[in-house]
Formats: sequence, structure tokens, C-alpha cells
Amino acid sequence: MKTNPSNLSRRTFLANSAKAGLTVGLLGAGIPDLFGKESLPAFATGFTQQPLPYGYAALEPHIDARTMEIHYTKHAAAYASNLRDAAKEEGVDTTQPLEQVLASISKYSTKMRNNGGGHYNHELFWSILAPPSAEGLSGSPDGSLLKALKASFGSYEAFVAQFETAAKTRFGSGWAWLLIDASGKLVVSSTPNQDNPLMDLAEVKGTPILGLDVWEHAYYLHYQNRRPDYVAAFWKLVNWNAVAARFAATTT
Repeated sequence: MKTNPSNLSRRTFLANSAKAGLTVGLLGAGIPDLFGKESLPAFATGFTQQPLPYGYAALEPHIDARTMEIHYTKHAAAYASNLRDAAKEEGVDTTQPLEQVLASISKYSTKMRNNGGGHYNHELFWSILAPPSAEGLSGSPDGSLLKALKASFGSYEAFVAQFETAAKTRFGSGWAWLLIDASGKLVVSSTPNQDNPLMDLAEVKGTPILGLDVWEHAYYLHYQNRRPDYVAAFWKLVNWNAVAARFAATTT
């Protein structure tokens, strides 16, 4: 897939964010969610890579343009392509949300697990980042999300510390997550490789609303082996509006 995200303006970024929110109400009516209830899946994910809503250089100086370009056009694009191949090989209906497959991933091949997880994880990751210059789209959470973070962790600062620990101590490659578990509580976890909390084999299960890629390809060109520096810089790019929208869609 060819894309030229560097030409996208801030107006386009805002428009795409609004469309993402609208998608919640349009996709997957009547599909059972992870906990067996009939509901709309929150931010349903398809099997095709979506365009970035910002340019490769938009996240600098915290994530450099070259890393973004390679990450999106090589790594993430390969997951999307391999996922479609696996779906074809295993007779998966690609008109259903990918979340349906991930919820029963133990029934599928390792190829489906690795690439389905890789595609989902990256699609979420791009969506919860914002250029540092985008007013109101990064900084800190507020409203009901902040209230929930305080209820679950004691304070926003305590959440950040726990999340950073999960990201920094994930051995090898993987992800750190903020998720909503079956009881409705916000929980921090980490997963290896391209696994995620949606999977039926995850140690901590739930619906992710924030994720951080801690594979070396996500940061090594700029940070080398300094993963803690990359993790600290992540907070300067979080689109808390997008995270709050995922939180609201999952809890209402």
C-alpha cells in the first residue's frame, strides 16, 4: 500500500480522528464482545492497514521521521499483508472485526497470532499518538478517564510509574498496555512479541485503550539501547482525546 502521510494537514488529522470515533457506532452491530455480551465492538479493526493521520516527521523530536517511515511502511505493512494471507489460508471472514479472531486466537495458527496481533497493535498505536504541536490532543488526561485512573491507581502519577515499569521491564520485544478488564477496572500489563490483552491466551485479559510498542525497531535508530528515554518521551505524544474516546466507548 502506498501512502503519503507527510502531505496530511492538521485539519486532516482532526477529521480522521473524528471519523475514527464515528466508526465505533457503525461497525459490527450485534457482535458478541470479549465477555459474551451483545454489543458494538469498540473501535473495530479491519484487516487492511489504514493511512497514518499525520506525517512521518510529525512526531519529532520524540520519534524521528526515518523510524516512523520504516516502522509504518515495512514492519506494520508486513503484518497487515501477512494477516490477509493467513486469513485466506484459514478461511477467516475478513468482513468481521479482527477483534473477533483475536478473542479466540488459540484456535488459529502461529502465523495468524503473530500477524493478527501485530496488525491490531500497530493500528491502535498510531491512533493514540498526536504531533506535539497539535493543540489539545496531547498533554494529560482529564474528565472521566482521569477519574478512573485515580480510582484504579491512586493517582495519575502512580499510573505513569506503573506503566513505565511495565514498558521498561518487558524482556525482549513486546508491548505495554493500559486496558479495561472484565470488571471495568483500568489495569496495566505487558505482553511479549505481538500478543495483546484481547487474546484468549493473554495472562491479563481486557480491552486495550493505550499501548506502547517496545520492540527495538520502534526506537533504536534514535534511542539505541536507551529504552527508558523512549518510554519517557512517549507521554509527550499521547493523544489523550483518542484514549478517552476508547475508554468511553468501552465503558458505556
